[in-house]
Amino acid sequence: MNSRSRILLVDDHALVRKGFRLILSHYDEFEVVGEAGSGAEALRLIPVLSPHILILDVGMPGMNGVEVAQQVSRNFPHLRVLILSMHQDAVYVRETLRAGARGYLLKDAADNELIAAVRALAANNSYISPGVSNAVLSDYQQFVGNPLDLLSTRERQVFLLLAEGRTAKDIATSLDISVYTVDAHRGKIMKKLQLSSSSELVRFAIRQGLAK
Repeated sequence: MNSRSRILLVDDHALVRKGFRLILSHYDEFEVVGEAGSGAEALRLIPVLSPHILILDVGMPGMNGVEVAQQVSRNFPHLRVLILSMHQDAVYVRETLRAGARGYLLKDAADNELIAAVRALAANNSYISPGVSNAVLSDYQQFVGNPLDLLSTRERQVFLLLAEGRTAKDIATSLDISVYTVDAHRGKIMKKLQLSSSSELVRFAIRQGLAK
């Protein structure tokens, strides 16, 4: 059984893609299954190549990385997106995370940071470059008074039902959506609220006065 993480590289510069491919090729746990020079090409290749991780440049012409991440989040919710960017401004980080990205890596990061980021996403965790983490924390404290404000309307509905102890099947029936969609929403909720288990979710709801 091949347990390697399948990676699709998306950058409009061929030399950048070549560099990342070379770095990743030294690690047996990764397999670069393809490259794309534009967001549109990436979206065409995803259903063909079935990658686990998308390493995506934020500053591409045409469809930029944020727009691609939004479409991936909507159409391929289990595909994890690692954004590459030259920007340390927290606004860029906030927009990419809202778009559904799971990681944010500065383009001038060292090779070992790239590997750490890809490993984090492979383990279904998130990653933000240390160079922007302080800015992100300040931004979070400024713009998010209540962590629940991070959730979309649908995610909040799913959150409340999960807090009641409802199963994914029950929630799917109640909201007239698929179990697959419920699971996707649950993953986003856990990520946004930085929770790691159902019991943590229930405790969080209790603290917020939303469950007993």
